[in-house]
Formats: sequence, C-alpha cells, structure tokens
Amino acid sequence: MAIDSRNFFRSHCAVWKILGLTHDQVTWKKLYISVTIVFHLLITIGYPLHLGMSVFRNGNLTDDIKSVTFIATYGACSLKFIIYAYNFDKLRRMKELLMLLDLRVKRPLEMDIYNTLRSQIRAILYMFTGLWVTCAMSAELAFILQDGCELMYPAWFPFDWRNSSRNFYLANLYQIFGSCYQLMQNYVNDCFPIIMLCIISAHIKMLYIRFEQIGVDESEDVVLESQLEACITDHKRLLELFQTMESFMSLPILIQIVVSALNVCVSIAGVLFFVTEPMSRTYLVFYAIAMPIQIFPTCYYGTDNELWFGKLHYAVFSCNWIKQSRNFKKKLMLFVECSLKQKTAMAGGMVRIHVDTFFSTLKFAYSLFTIILRMRK
Repeated sequence: MAIDSRNFFRSHCAVWKILGLTHDQVTWKKLYISVTIVFHLLITIGYPLHLGMSVFRNGNLTDDIKSVTFIATYGACSLKFIIYAYNFDKLRRMKELLMLLDLRVKRPLEMDIYNTLRSQIRAILYMFTGLWVTCAMSAELAFILQDGCELMYPAWFPFDWRNSSRNFYLANLYQIFGSCYQLMQNYVNDCFPIIMLCIISAHIKMLYIRFEQIGVDESEDVVLESQLEACITDHKRLLELFQTMESFMSLPILIQIVVSALNVCVSIAGVLFFVTEPMSRTYLVFYAIAMPIQIFPTCYYGTDNELWFGKLHYAVFSCNWIKQSRNFKKKLMLFVECSLKQKTAMAGGMVRIHVDTFFSTLKFAYSLFTIILRMRK
C-alpha cells in the first residue's frame, strides 16, 4: 500500500489557503492577494495592536492582567505567522523530500511504524483542539457572565463603544472574528512543527529497520551495496528535511517558549493575588495549564529526533556487515563517521528544542513569579 505523509497536512493546507499563503494555487490571484492584505492589516497587525493599546490603561487590575496575557499571546501568534509566511517556500521542499522518503516505505515493520504515526498525529490534533476549545469556552463564559456591557477582551478602539449600541456590537464582532482568525493562525503555527517533527522521527525509525535488514537475505554484493547506498541517500534526505524544518521553525519556537513562560507566570500570579472573579480565575487556570502543554510536544519530538539520529550507527552494525566486501565496509564506515555528529534542533540558534528546555521554561516562569512576589513585599 502506497503511503503519502502529505495527507497529514491537508487541514493545514486548507487553513493556509484561507489565510492567504497559497496565492499560486488560486485562479483569481489579484482579488485573493488584495483580500489577504486587507485581512492581515486588520487582524494580523491590527488585532494585537488594539489589545496592546489598552495595557495598563484599564479601570481595574483584572483587566490589566488579562491585557498582558492577551497581547503576549496574540502578538506572538501574529509574529510567528509572519515569520512562517516569509519562509513558506521551504514548505515545498519539505513536501518533495517527504514524497521521496515515503516511496521507500515497503516492509511490514515500516508500515506498523507508519500506522503508529497516524495514531500519534491524531492524538496531537485532538489534544490541541481540546486545549483551544477549553480556553476559548472559559474566555467566552467569563465574557458572558460579567457584569455590565464590556468587551470580550480589554482593548482600545478609535470610536466610543461604551455609549453606542452599534459601536459596541461592531467592537465585539471585530473581536470575535479576530479571535477566530488568530485561532486558525495558531493552529498552523503550533501544530505543523510538531507533526513534522513526529513524521521525521517515524522516518528515522523506518531507516533504522532498513539498515538492520541489509544482508539478511544473503543477496549478491552489488545488490547489498545498492541497498546500503539507498539507505545512505535516505539519511541525507532526512538530514536535509530536518535542517529545513529547523530553519523554518527556529525563531517561532523561541518566541513561543518565551511567551509561554511569561504567560504561565502572569496567569498564576493573577489567580493567586489579583483576580477575584470566578470565571476569570477559571480562564487563567486553564490558560496557565495550556501554555506549557502547548510547547511540550515540540520539545518531546525534538528530543526524539535527536535520540533516533544518534542511534542509527547501532543499526548499521546490526546488519550482516561482517561477510560483506571491502568496498561495502568502507562505505559503511564512512556513513558511521558522518552519523556520529549529534543532530539537535535549535530555537533561534540559542535554545535546544528538547525536553530539558521545557523544564527550563517552567523554571524561568517560576523565576519571574518570585520577582513578582518580591515586588509585592
């Protein structure tokens, strides 16, 4: 059965099309580009801007804390999306490499890994959907149950929305639409890197199996050398895919790590010391839980990639290499030397995309929290 890893990105491609990044795939290009520019000016740039204008200008401390979390989240979302849009051409090369790697998946053991991959990606999508739905519902309930006529998010508008019903509904309509638009951006921002790292990890495991099976069927030397060369080519493609993906997500992941630490700290401080409304506190609790969970899969699969790249030379020595020709062994040793170099994805060229970084993010959030404690004293 032929496989196609690009199927895992069908929903992402649909969202990218809605967000205006696939202008080369539409018929009405001028209209498509014009509408895209308008929406990005109004939402991608305007939405975090209208939230940021109200920071520390609200009537109460609860709204100030909400403003900080909202501007950090939506500002980071817009910035990450702009970076991904700038690097969007790299996606085409990643898809080409995936197609070439998929053609090599034939053995039953490799198909088992692919089926497990499908289940893992489904679980990732369900997890993120659950997080976003929970946070969105708690934010909506806090808005619905609040006293008086207030906006869903504390924000600034260039018109008086407090003394005009029409302006009030316009402001809320803008915030609701903007939230939906930014949720779509968040979906492709956060899910795509995780799924790609998950796929890379699965393909490394499949390559491990291919290396182990070399020489098992006692084929001729020419056939065995061609199998080894094919596996070495797969390794080169995996490295290119890994490096392309790293350059694609490097800066956005760094932004996400910093923003997650900030929001965890502010949310917990708000729940413990400042916010008294039950629904607002509920929202901040869910928000504080969602932020670290959002970056954990990326860190986990970054670690998994590093681990399996580091194991490949063990697979090489697990194959039936002892009985092979001198030329075969030379190629084998050259590959082993090349595979010994550690492959670690870096965020912003400074921070490892690793489980250790996840725990360091939590420690950083705690350090910020202790600063707030000292300021209160």
